[in-house]
Amino acid sequence: MISHHLNFLIGEVVSQVKVKRRIPSPKDLAQLLRFRKVILSPRKRRLTRALTIYDLRDIAKRRTPQAPFDYTDGGADTETSLTRARAAYEKLEFQPKILLNVKDVDLSVQMLGKKMSMPLGIAPTGFTRMMQTEGEYAGACAAADAGIPFTLSTMGTRSIEDVAKAAPTGRNWFQLYMWKDRDRSMALVDRAKEAGFDTLVLTVDVPVAGARLRDVRNGMTIPPSLTSKTILNAIPRPAWWINFLTTDPLKFASLDSWNGTVAELLDSMFDPTVTYEDLKWIRGQWKGSLVVKGIQNVDDAVMSIDAGADAIILSNHGGRQLDRAPVPLHLLPEVVKAVGNKAEVHVDTGIMHGADVVAALASGAKFTWIGRAYLYGLMAGGKPGVDRTLEILRTQISRTMKLLGARTVAELNPDHVRFIARYSDK
Repeated sequence: MISHHLNFLIGEVVSQVKVKRRIPSPKDLAQLLRFRKVILSPRKRRLTRALTIYDLRDIAKRRTPQAPFDYTDGGADTETSLTRARAAYEKLEFQPKILLNVKDVDLSVQMLGKKMSMPLGIAPTGFTRMMQTEGEYAGACAAADAGIPFTLSTMGTRSIEDVAKAAPTGRNWFQLYMWKDRDRSMALVDRAKEAGFDTLVLTVDVPVAGARLRDVRNGMTIPPSLTSKTILNAIPRPAWWINFLTTDPLKFASLDSWNGTVAELLDSMFDPTVTYEDLKWIRGQWKGSLVVKGIQNVDDAVMSIDAGADAIILSNHGGRQLDRAPVPLHLLPEVVKAVGNKAEVHVDTGIMHGADVVAALASGAKFTWIGRAYLYGLMAGGKPGVDRTLEILRTQISRTMKLLGARTVAELNPDHVRFIARYSDK
């Protein structure tokens, strides 16, 4: 052992003796120096340095008061549904194929009769201007620029007509919650039709509001209340409050005003008596594409399609409704098998990386949707922040497909993915 160490040290000394040393020239040093390009705009600077959706989340958390950030970031009860949805994407293994020409990849897909630039859309989110003042305008315009669909929520904070005007070339969808006042619900549908929205998304997993405990603990109200706690929380986030107080008041596309908690608002409006007969009735009223969002088992998937849905979205509402709900990604292969070619199967919940999108497509999804990822970008930097979200995801989707050996979305298939575990850490 001693002789081994001596030989090693002697070898090091001999090696150092043989190296010819010199003083580096200024030219040599200049080649090694690399300075970041100066970006004068603070917003552009922080967005440029964000390389992942989680980077955007960190920026969003720094810039947004706790109540609206937690409304976006949180789930229901113990947040188990949200945690499991994320774990589903993390606990799978890709199966790459090699020696294929993947110089160029095509991310475009045909979805409900139209070509989309990539298999990803912006899902409906409520109270969006509460997160950042540009709200739905930012999402709709970014989606239009990217060639993907944008979905306006019933609980949106910009009107149907204003969103259509802001993004006249975009593929705008309208998401409907059935209210106790059916006439008022269908009046919104009529307005969407008149404004050129081509698809109606009926969300079916909110008979009552989920137990979103972060909102309860934060005293979350619509609009946000100025309490001693919120004022203290606002001190290091002046930009959000300046925007909030100096732009037009926060209001909804679907009602004039509300001065209570989010849960109270949902429970006062949403109709827990909605059935498949109502779905059939809506199908008769709406002549465009009809999507049912919130499917969480095979039977409901088949029955929704039999009732007239052109597509279904497997979703547990981002983990915000039923805690310990089914994981959409795990449900996907079984639903696709049962549905066949009768309708398109889409998926949301838990998508935070382009590789997640690829995994869902390989598992049988026709299309994917993001909510939180979009809102993190919005909070991080308005419309440019949403642009950055979509740019990050597009780059990640493209890179993952190339590494898997897939040149088109159609080439992705179940052979590309393997689920290592469902819920255990093993």
